[in-house]
Amino acid sequence: MPCESAKELFRHALATLAYRGGKAVRGTPDGFSDFRIAPGSRSAGEILAHIGDLLDWALIMAKDKHVWHESAPQAWTKDVERFFTALAAFDAFIVSDAPLQAPLERLLQGPVADALTHVGQIAMMRRLAEAPLKGENYFKADIAVGRIIFE
Repeated sequence: MPCESAKELFRHALATLAYRGGKAVRGTPDGFSDFRIAPGSRSAGEILAHIGDLLDWALIMAKDKHVWHESAPQAWTKDVERFFTALAAFDAFIVSDAPLQAPLERLLQGPVADALTHVGQIAMMRRLAEAPLKGENYFKADIAVGRIIFE
């Protein structure tokens, strides 16, 4: 079903983030949260926590104001849960009748695009950690507006 509005297209971007993010964080090897590409770089767990921060920030801006909070990484499974919970809350707000306090295009170009970039970093790190993702044609992926679940 084609997107008929900017809001639907935005929500499709969120569903895409959920799909790609789920693929990147699912089935990681033990200890992957601590994996780093180089000394001084962010660990996979720090990147995942940052994605959660980005999604929290997006929701805060959509509702009210610009407030940033940086979280320390938790256990990998907790931060995976946080990723999907924050993404679902953000999507639910976007679909609600509540007025947006930040323009969709700014939310897309800022926190959502940044989160997609970081999901790509986690996918790359998996390959370097010898736990690569299976290739996929994302054009054909079954991604649907509103589908923000961890499977």
